[in-house]
Amino acid sequence: MTRLSVNINKLATLRNARGGNLPDIVKSAIDCQRFGADGITIHPRPDERHIRYRDVYDLKPVIHTEFNIEGKPSDTFINLVLEVKPRQVTLVPDADDAITSDHGWDTIAKQSYLRDIIQVFKTAGIRTSIFIDPDLEMIRAAADTGTDRIELYTGPYAHEFEKNNEQAVAPYIEAARCADALGIGINAGHDLNLYNLNYFRKQLPKLDEVSIGHALICDAIYLGLENTIQLYKRKLS
Repeated sequence: MTRLSVNINKLATLRNARGGNLPDIVKSAIDCQRFGADGITIHPRPDERHIRYRDVYDLKPVIHTEFNIEGKPSDTFINLVLEVKPRQVTLVPDADDAITSDHGWDTIAKQSYLRDIIQVFKTAGIRTSIFIDPDLEMIRAAADTGTDRIELYTGPYAHEFEKNNEQAVAPYIEAARCADALGIGINAGHDLNLYNLNYFRKQLPKLDEVSIGHALICDAIYLGLENTIQLYKRKLS
């Protein structure tokens, strides 16, 4: 069964809008796990507009499932991850002012750069994943970086899903086959929701993990957090 990692960034955005500690990010992570989440994902950004660096340290002791920290591998980020030692680190090529992740790594141009950073994390016993488009050339080059997994950027899939679901998922099927043949684990994330998730999961039978935040938190406003997490898990079963 594909694991569900709940990205709690949007809960931190809500907290930061008013100051104080509502919602409580630590309690939210505890509850997400209690409600069935297989992991917790956070993406601390340099401006701390949602998850703050302090949150990362506060969350570490309460996560008993899988802790996944995403981010651009700046010196600050690398040092943070090495101190906290999550189960997984996911490297993304975001600009500092990016609203959200919207493209994957150029694993050819950044081959040496990624290889060096990934080796640092692997030496520390942290599983690595890199955010990547469903491009076979980039996936083949990703294998040479030494990464344990890739996270397929599913924004284009979600955007095209309603128009033609078979056409939308086709590049991801090929990407997953390529990654599996190279011995790379497969994660996915971005704009996956209750409407498009199950179809995606069925087409990629070796999908290890999805990371979902924005859509899941939006659904939770109407459906409740516990019920929403269970609904997403059913889509993955």
